[in-house]
Amino acid sequence: QVQLVESGGGLVQAGGSLRLSCVVSGRAGGTYTVGWFRQAPGKERVFVADISWSGGRTSYADSVKGRFTISRGNAKNTVYLQMNNLKPEDTGVYYCGLADGAYDSWGQGTQVTVSS
Repeated sequence: QVQLVESGGGLVQAGGSLRLSCVVSGRAGGTYTVGWFRQAPGKERVFVADISWSGGRTSYADSVKGRFTISRGNAKNTVYLQMNNLKPEDTGVYYCGLADGAYDSWGQGTQVTVSS
């Protein structure tokens, strides 16, 4: 069973920083993609960033470019999302997902709240 567990969310003021972690278990290596998505209150889940598990290629939503950085940890089973210069519109539940084709595995999410 593939498992993804997010952590690192919290409450911060605008301009602050958080680092989210996603620990992936039940699958080692491969060609799949790990991504971060978020869902603001009353809105749909949207793409934030992703990384190729084996190749390290990254992609970002325009709204977070220059502020967020996705990376793979040295432990090779953890993906991080470093979030800097946070804005109130970044508020939402952040989910880690795994895609082998489509995204079909998800964590439970971690709440990020940015106050103005």
